[in-house]
Parts: sequence; structure tokens; C-alpha cells
Amino acid sequence: MAFAQDPESAQCPPAEALPLRHSDDLRVRRYSSRFADVMEMRAPSHSVATYLDHHDGWFRRCAAPMTVQPLGPNGYALTLGRFGNFGFEVEPTIGLELLPQSEGIYRIVTAALSAPDASLQEIYDVEFNAALQLEQDSEVEPDSGTEAGILTQVRWELDLCVWIRLPAVIGLLPDKLVQSSGDHLLRQIVRQISRKLTWKVQEDFHATHELECPPRRRAPF
Repeated sequence: MAFAQDPESAQCPPAEALPLRHSDDLRVRRYSSRFADVMEMRAPSHSVATYLDHHDGWFRRCAAPMTVQPLGPNGYALTLGRFGNFGFEVEPTIGLELLPQSEGIYRIVTAALSAPDASLQEIYDVEFNAALQLEQDSEVEPDSGTEAGILTQVRWELDLCVWIRLPAVIGLLPDKLVQSSGDHLLRQIVRQISRKLTWKVQEDFHATHELECPPRRRAPF
């Protein structure tokens, strides 16, 4: 992660690194967003479920070019890329755990990194909560790319919160500007990453099942 840190915070680090979400430091800003989207899969829900269950294959392929490292049997450490605002840059790495499905619902939650950098924990904190639900529609008209006229919709929702300790100099800017700009940046990050990942998962599923991939849908956010 790359960042610009003010000299005061660099010289006087807290004695104990606690999650920023529990910090009372006024330089710590919380940004949050909620998103929802749909992936269309031209196959029965059981085929889609089998594919999603074996995330050790598709997750790495679909997350590229983001860097992915294994994190336990169901987890991954994912480096999202470099983003910035007001000259403050971050290249966050977060741990994600893909929980086994429960009644057709998959959840992805934040997981602790195996070897976190304490100095970076003083800069950012992330809480990631996503849910994916499979809905099979057998009323779809058969076509050249849909198996027996069956379409499975993968509906997903994401709640994302990020806490960032900003350099002291940013505190000189108007409060509403700092907050609104951070919220906008967070939406841009998630829109870029989630849409690319959604398209790649759709394309990978249909390619591995030798099915025609549906056209890309316009993002609702």
C-alpha cells in the first residue's frame, strides 16, 4: 500500500494498533456504500451452484489482474489496486472468506490477513459483507445459448465500509468536501472492481460450460 502520511503521525504511532473502526481519532474517516446487481447464467441453478462451490478455480482467474493469495481453505488476500484522492493514495489489501452456501445463498465476508502489517493497520480498515442468491427461471424461451430455456439469476448485494486515517493537512479542507469526495471515490472503486469481476465470472462460467455468454448488462450504479 502506498500512502502519504503527515510527519506527526509518522513520529508518534499509537502504542497499540486497534482497528480504526474503534478509533476516536478525528482524522479517521468512515466511508460506506451499498450495491446490488445481477449476473445472468444460462444454465440450471445446480450447475451454477457447483461452479460457485469450487471457487479455488474461478476466483483467481476472474480476479486477475488483481493480486490474489490463498488465505486458508476458503479465503483469499486480494490487493485491489491503487486509488487516491486529494493526493492521498492507498493500495489496499483485504482478506475475504467465501463461506459455503446455505440454502442457495453465498456470503463473502472480511477475513483477517495471515500476516498483517501493523503500520498499515493504522492507515485503513475494511469491512466487506456480500451475499449472492441463486434464482432459477424456467420460463425463459430457449435459444442457441440457453440450456433448455433455463436461466439462473445470481443476485448479489454488497455492504462495504472503509475507515481511513487521513493526513492532518486534509483536515484544512471543508468537512463536507472531504466526506463527499471520499464517498464518491469509494463508489468508483467498487463500481470498477465489482463490475469487472461480475463480467469475468459470467464469461468464465459460460466458457467452462461451453455456453453462449449473455450480453453485458448496464451497471445499475
